[in-house]
Amino acid sequence: MLTAGTVLMAKTEITNQVRRLRFEHGEMTQEELARRAQCTRQTIIAIEARKYAPSLELAFRIARAFGVRIEEVFHCMEEPGEEK
Repeated sequence: MLTAGTVLMAKTEITNQVRRLRFEHGEMTQEELARRAQCTRQTIIAIEARKYAPSLELAFRIARAFGVRIEEVFHCMEEPGEEK
């Protein structure tokens, strides 16, 4: 139930280009990316499936593994929220 003064936050969805970048970088395997980013293969699988949004630290490590800026890997999509 909303009360006066309640602020609804916009829903944020993190999208990514991890799968595309792996293939553009010599068909890098999930295992190789995981090794370079210092995480598990299961984490890479979850990120690619958009079931897990990585920490900021991991997002930077993934971007470095590809030699690109973090914005080239991850995108923040916000659905407009409602303020009251």
